[in-house]
Amino acid sequence: METRRQGLRGLAVRFAGLVFGAALVALPWRGAEAQIGSARYSAIVMEARTGTILIDAGADEPRFPASLTKMMTLYMVFEALRDGKTQLGSRVVMSEEAASRPPSKLGIPPGGGLTVEQAILALVTKSANDVAAALGEHIAGSEERFAQMMTTRARSLGMTQTRFRNASGLPDWEQVTTARDMATLGRRLFTDFPNRYHYFGTIHFAWGRAQIRNHNRMLGDYDGADGIKTGFINASGFNIVTSAQRDGVRLVGATFGGSSWVERDRHMGALLDQGFSRMGVAPRPPSSVMAAAAPAPRRSAPAARPVAQGNARAAQVASSQRRAPQQQTAAAPNRQNMAPVTFRQPPTPPRPAARPVQRVEQGSATSNTARPNTKRSSAQTQQLRAPPRPTQR
Repeated sequence: METRRQGLRGLAVRFAGLVFGAALVALPWRGAEAQIGSARYSAIVMEARTGTILIDAGADEPRFPASLTKMMTLYMVFEALRDGKTQLGSRVVMSEEAASRPPSKLGIPPGGGLTVEQAILALVTKSANDVAAALGEHIAGSEERFAQMMTTRARSLGMTQTRFRNASGLPDWEQVTTARDMATLGRRLFTDFPNRYHYFGTIHFAWGRAQIRNHNRMLGDYDGADGIKTGFINASGFNIVTSAQRDGVRLVGATFGGSSWVERDRHMGALLDQGFSRMGVAPRPPSSVMAAAAPAPRRSAPAARPVAQGNARAAQVASSQRRAPQQQTAAAPNRQNMAPVTFRQPPTPPRPAARPVQRVEQGSATSNTARPNTKRSSAQTQQLRAPPRPTQR
């Protein structure tokens, strides 16, 4: 009798093993996901001139944009500047509603203000949530109306799976995007506003007596990187969209779901290296952070799509058409040249506390279960609604 029971247990264990193995086979891109240890992982790399996709790992899976949202906020601001609806020197007034946004923020009191150009610099460096809300009110009259305009404009750019509910990226279950949509937005920011794109290369922003350093360490560490934006909330992990140019070839990449900004940046650098290699660009020596020892990946790197025939000449064409924008150091209201900062690798950020704490960018915090209500007072919050899964199109 005992022998029979042991035999049945053995059969059950073997059957469970077969089921688990079949599940792994049914998920072909999970190797890329496990590479940075997050179930929220997705990534894409595209060639900027033609939009050719070089790497695609779950690029159409729904994700939370976090502060990558501010890329769309800035697209709308650049459009308003182009159309003469506002000026770089126009004053953006901080309302009580905008001032109530949680960090990261500049902390301007209600009734205070800053110029449109200062607001741009505050978004690309500190990723200030209060300033993003104020810019939305400045352009559209209310942040809610601005978010509707953002969504409509995003759809016209081909971002078919993106919905915006605020201008900052603060948590909202209905504010979703994909890696493909965010990379598309990064590419359009460069191609549609070549005279404004330099703002994304800002290393420092002078605000009062403070020197605010850009959260995007790729600017100081990855050879050729000149933008675009980072993001983090608990629901998304550490995200980034990066544009880099080498030997006349410009790539735009996006990755979601990093467990730390160090891991995220290192992985983004590896993806861009792979993309440049596929475009025939000679490799460059890695920087200190990119070359730092990292845990060995548990599975293979994300599979890359082959470059379509005829795109192999993209490097030569791009080289003759476009030169890389220079990184800049910006100050407001007075600009001054400053030497680029050499970044050292910090320790990996600690895990969040047992009670989820929502952070946007490094060091900021807000509730992961509540969203700012554009019609509430500064002392009120609104519970999130159940998250409908975005319709795949």
